Amino acid sequence: IPTLADSGFSVKYIIPFQCTPMRHRGAHVGTFVLCAKEGGAEFTDEDEDVLVLFAAQAATAVAHARAYRDERRARAGLEALVDTSPVGVAVFDAAGGGVVSLNREAKRIVERLRSPGESAEQLLEVMTCRFSDGREIRLGEFPIARLLRSGETMRAEEIVLTVPDGRTVRTLVNATPIRGENGGVVSVVVTMQDLAALDEIERMRADFLNLVSHELRAPLTSIKGSAATVLGAEEDLDPAELREFFRIIDEQADHMRGLIGDLLDAGRIDSGALSVSPEPCEVAALVDRARNTFLTGGGRHSVLIDLPDSLPRVMADPRRTVQVLNNLLSNAARASVESSPVRVSAVREGVHVAVSVSDEGRGVAPERLAQIFSKHGQPGSEGGLRASGLGLAICKGLVEAQGGRISAASAGIGQGSRFTFTLPIAGESSRDVAAATSSRSRAAGGKAGKARILVVDDDPQTLRYVRNALAEAGHETIVTGDHLRLPGIIAAESPDLVVLDLMLPGTDGIELMQGVAGLADLPVIFISGYGRDETIARALQAGAADYIVKPFSPTELAARVVAALRGRDPHEPFVLGALAIHHDERRVTVGGEDVSLTATEYELLRVLSVNAGRVVTYRALQHQIWSRRGSDEQELARAFIRKLRGKLGDDARNPTYIFNVRGTGYRMPRPDGSPQSS
Repeated sequence: IPTLADSGFSVKYIIPFQCTPMRHRGAHVGTFVLCAKEGGAEFTDEDEDVLVLFAAQAATAVAHARAYRDERRARAGLEALVDTSPVGVAVFDAAGGGVVSLNREAKRIVERLRSPGESAEQLLEVMTCRFSDGREIRLGEFPIARLLRSGETMRAEEIVLTVPDGRTVRTLVNATPIRGENGGVVSVVVTMQDLAALDEIERMRADFLNLVSHELRAPLTSIKGSAATVLGAEEDLDPAELREFFRIIDEQADHMRGLIGDLLDAGRIDSGALSVSPEPCEVAALVDRARNTFLTGGGRHSVLIDLPDSLPRVMADPRRTVQVLNNLLSNAARASVESSPVRVSAVREGVHVAVSVSDEGRGVAPERLAQIFSKHGQPGSEGGLRASGLGLAICKGLVEAQGGRISAASAGIGQGSRFTFTLPIAGESSRDVAAATSSRSRAAGGKAGKARILVVDDDPQTLRYVRNALAEAGHETIVTGDHLRLPGIIAAESPDLVVLDLMLPGTDGIELMQGVAGLADLPVIFISGYGRDETIARALQAGAADYIVKPFSPTELAARVVAALRGRDPHEPFVLGALAIHHDERRVTVGGEDVSLTATEYELLRVLSVNAGRVVTYRALQHQIWSRRGSDEQELARAFIRKLRGKLGDDARNPTYIFNVRGTGYRMPRPDGSPQSS
């Protein structure tokens, strides 16, 4: 009953109406309403029957409209998917043999064969299909409609499509007939893959094999020829001649070793397993080493160096960076005459240092610069491609592995070339992080100023990322992807901390902590893509120092490592209230008074203290302290904890030093009062 409001009074209208829900196959699709019967009469039972009839018809209409809308949407989505597919899709009418539709890729393939103004149907009449078994079908002589109506299914058939003027396209074809209600073929869906890209890959592979064969054959021929001459000489050779032949053999053997090294590096780059170990370096020192190596290796060009005094240090692998510079110097020498110098310069560009090697040689055509770092070929003297080794391709992989970029520039043929690569600056923040850990790592047995960190992960990309991040923070890293080597590595390398992948082939990090000798006694930081709270809690309860969820930044990793290393210095006593543990003296005091502990009691207290803030499980205690015993781990731990608490004066009902974690193990609080792991 709507109300019309006005100033001071209202008017009310009473309107009769009828309504009923609209349902289609039990589903509610709306409500049907009849209002204001003509003449103002009341609704009757007959009106109600009419209302229900109209509602049923309206519900059917609404349901059909919605189904049609959904069908149109699904059809549009499917058409978009087919049209953007990288595989050509063609639909043929089986009755007349005409083309019903072609997607974008199918049109591209057809365009390579079709003449200007020629329709798809006209193209089919002149096209020949040559099968891999030698059969040929000329579609003009064998109507395609008959071929389609045969209903033959084709799977991965290699077919060469040709037209009379000699143009060809090699394709991989699949054909599927679509049958109607009577079982007859009404249409055929044909998918085509252009094999030109695969042909190009095969060509590049063949070129690469030819390059490798040529490069290795040249020094091998020299070695073989020199050795054969010496061995087959009928008269004794002059000592000077012998030295010359041996010099050639030695020189060419070194050349072959370098080529094999390049091949191995190229393979590591392609597989993502290239190893780099960045550390803060002076650019001038790297350039000087590279120049000396180049000159002592037979380089005849003068090398002019122009480096500003204000260049900051960079994060770089010294050996790999010198290898990059050597390759660029050798490339410049090959491209220019001996009388022209090779120039090396550097400049700071934001957070990077850009190092350039320039020559005045034959140069590179601008359109060929994009291919210059390909391992399959490099620009030759006329701007074309020539097989000139893997040097530049390896330079690209080595630079990018260190977080830099490399580029080439040339004004054209005869105008010389300039190769520039960047290296990240060793920031102050990295040195600050390194300084924060230096005193602890020296006591732990690592190199001066560095903590030794073992990284365990079966993913080579993650190994490289973590290693580079820790190296930039000033740590020394040992990496492995084989968890079976852990006991030997821990015994031989004595790491200060372990960064451990949670999931490893055939096991997980928590099992390793509880089963590998020495691992549970070290701070362990788990890295994992699993971020569920229960997974993190399980790892921390097992004794992990921290848990980092992938992806993470180098800054976060460095900070977590510093936090985990905090308090691990055995020369710093562990002080918790009146309790002091002097690790270097194996002495314990409470309130300044010495406490006499057995070796097992002291070891139990030491394990709890070095894991302060974390729960040490019964199993971990069993493994680290009673690894040769077979007693029940919980009862054994409880017995020794009871004795230890008595000697320390710690009340089990209101503890200060050793807290019980019911059903799991024990923990000691952190001396600094920071939040505890549970």
